[in-house]
Amino acid sequence: MTEMTDTQKTQVLAVARKALHTEMLSLKHLEESLDDSFVRAVELILASRGKCIVTGMGKSGLVGRKIAATLASTGTPSFFLHPGEAFHGDLGMISKEDIILALSYSGETDEILKIVPFIHANGNHLVSMTGNPESALAKNSDVHLNVRVEEEACILHLAPTSSTTAQIAMGDALAVSLMQLRGFTSVDFARLHPGGSLGRRLLMTVGNVMRDHDLPVVAPDCPATEMIHAISKGGLGLIVICEGDRIEGIVTDGDVRRAMERLRGEFFNIKAMDIATPHPKTIAPTEKLIEAEKMMTRNKVTSLLVTDEAGKLVGVIQIYDIKL
Repeated sequence: MTEMTDTQKTQVLAVARKALHTEMLSLKHLEESLDDSFVRAVELILASRGKCIVTGMGKSGLVGRKIAATLASTGTPSFFLHPGEAFHGDLGMISKEDIILALSYSGETDEILKIVPFIHANGNHLVSMTGNPESALAKNSDVHLNVRVEEEACILHLAPTSSTTAQIAMGDALAVSLMQLRGFTSVDFARLHPGGSLGRRLLMTVGNVMRDHDLPVVAPDCPATEMIHAISKGGLGLIVICEGDRIEGIVTDGDVRRAMERLRGEFFNIKAMDIATPHPKTIAPTEKLIEAEKMMTRNKVTSLLVTDEAGKLVGVIQIYDIKL
């Protein structure tokens, strides 16, 4: 592949910056033109006892899929319905309690207009999102959201670019407004995203992920050479010092390195408790991972000892277990 000249690189960056600037101006205009129609749309979706069914063709259809997914994941039951498929039998997926959100920048998309009579006859509310308030779709909607842009970011001013960005932004605005009104919390989000990082931290407990076998436990009088061996064998970068079931302290590989630098030849004469951190931070196995993460951050540590109600060591959890 031939490398671009400096002139070509400059031209590429100039075109890209102009595209981004054009879309930014479109969003600025959208922000300034937001009015009571938006409030009415939110009210209708919030009041609906059914789902918010999103529909659209072409690029608007792709945007519609994204909006439906965002709504569904933030507390507003929603799915995307292809208007062409709807006209050929999938209208049966629409119940009387549902509300329809139809996307068509021109407002004259034939496949959308064909299903409007059914929507009216079925008693569904229709919210449309177009760039033309005088279009057939806008005029036949209960609420119209105007997403008109001055120009597309496309260099030919033809390909949907600024207009699709405006549609996505309007959909996001609907979703976050509904989240606010529903009192949708991070816990609710986690419940709908159990496979995600946030869901994992909010829903799973310390006991689900802690290391609970072959724990590197040593006695208080464990000599230096055995300490090093135990830390290496344990694979956790630490050892736990216990007197019977009572936790006396913790020694990390960092503690060992610092002691070796400080004591030099005398290092091998020490015992585990000589360099241990007493009263190490502990957590119960029933606590959520998010609480373990907060405790680690607050105390500037990367490991916590997991103890039962009697204070007995039952496991070790590390920041790597939480971030997986």
